[in-house]
Amino acid sequence: MAQDASDTAATTAAPTKAQKKAANKAARKQARAKKNAELKKLEDAGYNPSQNDPNYPDNLQKAQKKVGAAQGASQ
Repeated sequence: MAQDASDTAATTAAPTKAQKKAANKAARKQARAKKNAELKKLEDAGYNPSQNDPNYPDNLQKAQKKVGAAQGASQ
């Protein structure tokens, strides 16, 4: 019985540094994939993320509206 209790305590212990690092890496990869997918949708809707674009906010907002309308129609 005492060994069963220690096994349970060991499995519920705080994560190790390596486990935390792996979890953070996985979270970063997931966030990057989400960001890239969102950017791809915006680019498909006509947004071009180039530097020094004088129409920057307008182009982005138009693309966001198109993506939002497409997502609303698909649901």
